[in-house]
Amino acid sequence: MVTAMTKRLFIALAMLTIVGAALYWPVVAPYRALAQTSNRSFDTNDPKLIAKGEYLAKTADCAGCHTAPPGGPSGKEPLHPSAPFAGGLPMGSPFGTIFSSNITPDPAVGIGRYSYVDFVRAVREGVAPGNKRLYPAMPYPSFAKISDDDMHALYAYFMHGVAPVAKPAPRTKLPFPFNQRWALMFWSFAFAPNDVFVPQSSRSAQWNRGAYLVQSLGHCGACHTPRGPAYEERGYDEQSRRYLTGGTNDHWFAPNLTGDKGSGLGRFSEQDIAAFLRHGQGGGLVTFGSMVQVVEDSTQYMTDDDLLAIAHYLKSLPAHEPSGHFDNQSRAALRTVRAMQTGDVELPGAGIYQSFCARCHKADGMGEPLEYPRLAGNPAVLSPHTDSLVRLLVEGGEAPHTVAGPVPKKMPSFAGKLTDTEMARVLTFVRNTWGNDAAPVTTRDVQSVRGSIGK
Repeated sequence: MVTAMTKRLFIALAMLTIVGAALYWPVVAPYRALAQTSNRSFDTNDPKLIAKGEYLAKTADCAGCHTAPPGGPSGKEPLHPSAPFAGGLPMGSPFGTIFSSNITPDPAVGIGRYSYVDFVRAVREGVAPGNKRLYPAMPYPSFAKISDDDMHALYAYFMHGVAPVAKPAPRTKLPFPFNQRWALMFWSFAFAPNDVFVPQSSRSAQWNRGAYLVQSLGHCGACHTPRGPAYEERGYDEQSRRYLTGGTNDHWFAPNLTGDKGSGLGRFSEQDIAAFLRHGQGGGLVTFGSMVQVVEDSTQYMTDDDLLAIAHYLKSLPAHEPSGHFDNQSRAALRTVRAMQTGDVELPGAGIYQSFCARCHKADGMGEPLEYPRLAGNPAVLSPHTDSLVRLLVEGGEAPHTVAGPVPKKMPSFAGKLTDTEMARVLTFVRNTWGNDAAPVTTRDVQSVRGSIGK
């Protein structure tokens, strides 16, 4: 649901930028993609280039957004795997549901008629042939940084390595004024970067590789960076203090990836992070929400060098937007652990935890390695935003299925077993036990999330 305030801010933003953009854009826009694109010719039928493009498409998780879920866009079709890259995935946004497009090389409903420059302009600038503006659910502000060499490989793969599918994706129908795609011209002018990634000579090759993957193909900021009133990311690289400090997407909160020792990655090693991306588990953590699909479709297939480069870059980020605290050696933490192990706990929520949670997450909150996540010191538990915690209790969850990882475990839904107040109490208990120190969760918090997701 779009609030009246959000609508007013969006309209005001367009009005503020229209004067300057109207003079600048019609002259420059058609040539931006050409200006940034290498004139070097390349063979789109080259098997090595196509194979490289396939790897890059996995790194960018193109299939994750451009493939409909089982049952099709409506969820009412037979439950068979959807055609890769044929579009139709419904994506929630503050402005309504956006359906991903068909990016197979079908000439009628896909991108089969795209020239290389058409392809580059769509990926880097969010402008399809005919000057059709794409909604920023397509992370073109991040993809603007993709190098020419990688863009060549991606084009070769999508033209010659992907099977065409002659099935149109559902049309996106947003309410006014968000259905006025021409206004996105001004949004792009105001917010979207337009330069390819430039390595920093003062940094190592590994750091630069990690920065490139995180900022461009990986488009990590699209979920993990907070957005402003016009849905713009509050930063696109480490120069911004808001970059990768966490963001809410479709009622999931993507955690802080900076060096914060509470709700961020400050207490986790590069090896922990790389393992997490490879298997969906690392450092005692297990992925949840939309990140499950990212691991299944993308990061598990990346090379060890690339995963370690990403981890190296993330570990270089200083702590920003700190939240929560963890000290498992404090007197309160040690006292609580002993009490939980003996069953002598009278704190609100403790009995609920013992009855419904301790079997998997254990009395000491440390979980079970490679099976169930730790809750003690878990950044998601210490986060200032509790949407994800509430959703996990309401909906349950399942760890990702990976080629080389452990057998995924499921978390059941507690929607029919716990009241909203009981959910709030057990989450507050978890956020303030074993050395965790975070704000309480209220019944109203739980009701708000459940109302938003209709459960």
